[in-house]
Amino acid sequence: MNESLVTVVRGVIAFLTLLILTRVLGKQQIAQLDFFEYVLGITIGSIASSLTIDLSIKAFPQWVGLVTWIVAVMLFQHVTIRWRAAAKYINGEPTIVIMDGKIMEKSMRSLRYTVADLLAQLRQKDVFDPAQVAYAMVETSGQLSVLLKPGFQPVTRNDLNMAGPAEIVNPELIYNGVIIEPNLQRAGVDRVWLKQQLQGQGVHDEGEVFLATIDAHKQLYIDVFQDRVASFVDIDDEPQKRVK
Repeated sequence: MNESLVTVVRGVIAFLTLLILTRVLGKQQIAQLDFFEYVLGITIGSIASSLTIDLSIKAFPQWVGLVTWIVAVMLFQHVTIRWRAAAKYINGEPTIVIMDGKIMEKSMRSLRYTVADLLAQLRQKDVFDPAQVAYAMVETSGQLSVLLKPGFQPVTRNDLNMAGPAEIVNPELIYNGVIIEPNLQRAGVDRVWLKQQLQGQGVHDEGEVFLATIDAHKQLYIDVFQDRVASFVDIDDEPQKRVK
C-alpha cells in the first residue's frame, strides 16, 4: 500500500480514537491544565503523532498504548474524585501568595514563582497595586485568583439595593439560514412574526441570515451572510474640497 495512503488511514484512526476517548474523559481536560494534564497532553499527542507518521512501527501496539494512557487517566480521575488526599497529591492544591496585601515570599519560592509573574497576572486582573489584595492564590492550573479588599471591590447592584432585570441567554431563532422551531415557541413568537421582522430590516428570506437571536424585550439581533458594511474611502483618493 502507498505510504501516503497508509499515513492518511493511520491519521484518521488516531484522530477518531482521540476524539472518542476525550469525549469519554469529559471536559475536565479542557477546562483546566494542571501539571498532570500537561504531562498527559504531551504524551498522548506524541503517541498519536507516532501512530500517524512513524510507519516503521506497527500501528496496533501504538493504538494499544494510546488507549492504555486514556484508561489510566480515567482511573486517576476516579481516584481523585473519591479521595481528596489523592487529589491533593496528584493535582496539588492552591497556594496563597498574597495575604492582606503582603506577598508570601516563602510560598513564592516553593512554587518557583517570580515577582514578575505575580505582578503580570495581577495586571491581567486589572490590579496594579498588591496592597489592594486581600488574598491571591495560585491555582493548580497555574492561574491566579484574586480577592480584593472590600474598599477596592467594584460596587454591585446588591450593594445599592437595586434589583436588576433577570439575566437570560438570548435564544437563537435562525442559525446558518435555518429557523429553529423549538426556540420560536420558547420565545413566544412564530414564523409569521419572524418573517415580518426580517422584512422590516430588509431581509427577504431566512436563508440570507447567518444568525438571529431574540432578547427578553422581543428585540432581534440579525447577522446576514453578506455583511452590509459601508466601506471607508481614503481621503487621499478624493479631491480635497476647500471652504470658500
